[in-house]
Amino acid sequence: QVQLVESGGGLVQPGGSLRLSCAASGSDFSIDGMAWYRQAPGNQRELVARITRGGSANYADSVKGRFTISRDNAKNTVYLQMNSLKPEDTAVYYCNADAIVTTIWGNYWGQGTQVTVSS
Repeated sequence: QVQLVESGGGLVQPGGSLRLSCAASGSDFSIDGMAWYRQAPGNQRELVARITRGGSANYADSVKGRFTISRDNAKNTVYLQMNSLKPEDTAVYYCNADAIVTTIWGNYWGQGTQVTVSS
């Protein structure tokens, strides 16, 4: 099994910034792609950004130019730098990872971290 633990959420004013982190832990595992999703009340969970092990990233149109996803493979950690935050970015943000544990591939989710953008 792989555990994903997010941190860095909170309350921020419009135009502000936050940096989310997600650390993976477990035994005998290797992480492949990692991603951030978000879910606002009454909405479906949506992809925010995804990054390959090699560092190639793609973003939802709604966050392009404002959010940056990055990762540290040595620390099994993925980050999401969020700038120029808007009230519509308010959501629970979830970390997601594809990982192989011994010989079995799986997809894993974190527990989520709340981001609230409000004045």
